[in-house]
Amino acid sequence: MSVQLGKQVCCYDCVACPNGRISIQMDARECQECPEDQYPNNNQDRCLPKALSYLSYEEPLGSVLTGLTLLLSITTVVVMGTFIQYCHTPMVKANNWSITCALLSSLLLCFLCSFFFIGQPGTLTCLLRQMVFGIVFCVSVACVLAKTITVIVAFMATKPGFGMRRWAGKQLAGSVIMVSSLIQAGICVVWMITSPPFPEFDMHSETDKILVQCNEGSDLMFYLVLGYMGLLAIISFTVAFFARKLPDTFNEAKLITFSMLMFCSVWVSFLPTYLSSKGKYMVAVEVFSILASSGGLLGCIFLPKCYVLILRPDLNNKKQIVGKKLRYR
Repeated sequence: MSVQLGKQVCCYDCVACPNGRISIQMDARECQECPEDQYPNNNQDRCLPKALSYLSYEEPLGSVLTGLTLLLSITTVVVMGTFIQYCHTPMVKANNWSITCALLSSLLLCFLCSFFFIGQPGTLTCLLRQMVFGIVFCVSVACVLAKTITVIVAFMATKPGFGMRRWAGKQLAGSVIMVSSLIQAGICVVWMITSPPFPEFDMHSETDKILVQCNEGSDLMFYLVLGYMGLLAIISFTVAFFARKLPDTFNEAKLITFSMLMFCSVWVSFLPTYLSSKGKYMVAVEVFSILASSGGLLGCIFLPKCYVLILRPDLNNKKQIVGKKLRYR
């Protein structure tokens, strides 16, 4: 009941309840508010339960991302099988077989970690998904950086009077991967100890839905994990860019330069899109960024090599490698 101004108390208008409130009878003195987990129906005469909203496997968006994850994972396994089959050939040996295995394994884990983001988030998934994503991606980028540094050091070691000849090889690559990954793991451990992520229910962002999402605990730590990964990616891109013209038939620096350019572009685009999204769409943006950046590394670095291994075996021999180097010199 809304009292009419300037008239008797018994005179009133009948008005609709404001948004978020209901009335179960006509001429009520005031409207009732629905509980947090319910919302008013269109007639505003009863409360309906809110539906849980999260990125599920059943909805089209979740199904598409799941299908992409499985496709890219299977592709990575096929590439790994191809490289294992041709592991004794000159091209595979020239591109550091051990780092190649580490990079392919980490890329496979990058694709599989997308499953932490799909489905209803719980305590364990919220705790693990950003940690696993941060560490596994850091290992991938560190492997790319190690590959590039190995190319440069191996080329410099062929020059007379070069004093770092003894550092060329597996020790240098292993050190780069180990140190880079340990720093990221240390950041994640601090994050887990100080303010770990946890699941939360957002009752107020949408009228008819409850957003089930992970609270990152500390936004600073989340962006620190992303920032460190971005720093490694920028370093990898810079080093590969300056090494792209080194004389080597199977010089990976050109491929790495393009792959890291794509990688950085994806994650630069990720931040504004992520910050402007809510609920399951925010999660979908992160999953898509994971798949796009990992797929970029896989495609740019390994698909040209698979083409040579499978379709152009005539280029996969020592004569081609030595001949190309001599032409450059």
